Amino acid sequence: MHDPRHGPLVTMLLVLTVVTGLVDAVSYLALGHVFVANMTGNVIFLGFALAGAPGLSATAPLAALAAFLTGAVAGGRLAARRPDHRGRLLVLTVALQSALFAACTVLAAALGHTADPVRYTLIVVLGGAMGLQNAVVRALRVPDLTTTVLTMTLTALAADRAGPRRLASAGWMFAGALLGAVLVLHAAVPVALAAAIALLLTVAALTHHASRHPTTPWPHPDGAP
Repeated sequence: MHDPRHGPLVTMLLVLTVVTGLVDAVSYLALGHVFVANMTGNVIFLGFALAGAPGLSATAPLAALAAFLTGAVAGGRLAARRPDHRGRLLVLTVALQSALFAACTVLAAALGHTADPVRYTLIVVLGGAMGLQNAVVRALRVPDLTTTVLTMTLTALAADRAGPRRLASAGWMFAGALLGAVLVLHAAVPVALAAAIALLLTVAALTHHASRHPTTPWPHPDGAP
């Protein structure tokens, strides 16, 4: 999957795909049938809730959708201010995400995650962080790696050809969901969030190092220094 046009971005975005699966496992299993990254699922849940399906609330998916869109707006503005260096943009983004995730980890460790004020705070902060990620990843323009959406990736995988990035994207999101579910079910929500923070900090450190000594012009969107 090495691609000199995108340098380490391919691997870094696959790690962020793991983070997506992990935090969606946290939100769905621990915060009440809601996704903080997969907005398609929230739209579906919202429809079910409004139809009166038992066990579903319209409030949680609405909160996640609003937070995600707010984060996406912030991510779009951040990308517009730093359009000339994809490495620095990604480092700044995951640093912001790490701070938001750290706040959620402390909150969940101190107060738990079941009380509605805490639960909705976690949904909103995590949803905003994932909206930020999604908008910035879109600005990075690495083909077949959205980090949060697999429907079109799987469609292309089946209809066109089995590209390695598409296979890896599906596999790594599955791995993130599996890891998140294991940590939520057999450890605790703060542990799962701490694992996500560790992955984000790894992305930040490795991207920062690669940005300082690029072997190709990958930091620049047009491939030119």
